[in-house]
Amino acid sequence: MASFLSLSLPKLNIIKASSATNTSTTTLPSPEALNEKFGRKGIKFLESDNIPIVELTTRNGSSLSLRIPDAHVTSYKPKVHWKDDGFQEALFTIPASEAGLYKAKGGVGLVMTEVLQPGAKGLLPSTLEWTVKDVDSDSIDALQVELGCTSRFFDITYIVTLYPVSMATAVIAKNKSPKPATLTSGILSHFRFKRRGGTAIQGLRACSYCSHPPLSSPFQILTPSEAMISEPIRWLSFGAEPEVKPGTWTQQDVPITLLENKMSRVYATPLKERSKAFYNTIPSKYETIDQGRGLCFRVIRMGYEDIYVSSPGSLSEKYGKDYFICTGPASILEPVTVNPGDEWRGALVIEHDNLT
Repeated sequence: MASFLSLSLPKLNIIKASSATNTSTTTLPSPEALNEKFGRKGIKFLESDNIPIVELTTRNGSSLSLRIPDAHVTSYKPKVHWKDDGFQEALFTIPASEAGLYKAKGGVGLVMTEVLQPGAKGLLPSTLEWTVKDVDSDSIDALQVELGCTSRFFDITYIVTLYPVSMATAVIAKNKSPKPATLTSGILSHFRFKRRGGTAIQGLRACSYCSHPPLSSPFQILTPSEAMISEPIRWLSFGAEPEVKPGTWTQQDVPITLLENKMSRVYATPLKERSKAFYNTIPSKYETIDQGRGLCFRVIRMGYEDIYVSSPGSLSEKYGKDYFICTGPASILEPVTVNPGDEWRGALVIEHDNLT
């Protein structure tokens, strides 16, 4: 199991399992085979729409569902109230309408693409297809699944961990080629909210931001072009800030950012500021606010330099009665360069204090 201790995630008592063989999408391992190799208390392999998934469940009942071939977290249902049925779905996911990879939308997904010069050959696979490499558990209070994607030039590890009041996803990308690779990446989460009004984030006051499209992703609900379509501020939306023009930087002046209106932003240190010897960085964490359910979730970034935040505004209506936003750590403005033999790490942690 690849340790992520450098990013301050709790250490687990590692119990090694045999490595999974590389499997293409046409010969996916059966749940029975996966359970025989990797199953243990709190870690169960199943099948949904002919796609292998793994479900993690901690002792307090918090659960997580992960589609294995595309490393897509489609459900995170933590215990947020002390009552027996005190579990709430934190993620907004649109189920797959047909079998196959990259059909479900929303949830939590890793985005990683290579930035190529004209005529250059790519080092990173165009489609990341994952297999189970290992699992780990610690008295079912911490459960971990390690997925791997290996090609001729890159080894990529994706670690998904569930705790009683938090979850974490972490990526390690190692460049095995003789030349550098430049990557854009992000771990984007689609949070579910009870209603459009009362949806907000806090913790980004005094941060610089600009209007910017999201990274294109197989998990996206709104495409980059849809995300950038402007619409009028909702009537009686007190405290809402009008969106700035793309390429224009401004600063967050209010402690709470309302997300009931349409927006697509990158919170980051502008590139021209990063060349200075000293500059202000953005916070490592912020919180989502769901007034409708009385819930807050803390979002923590590690390894990434930017924070992406978007809200669909009226476009959410075609996806049901619940509202959603898309947010998470990313490297959008300045792609990451991984030199030969080096590795790059990034992580997202979602945690909550709703039980206290």
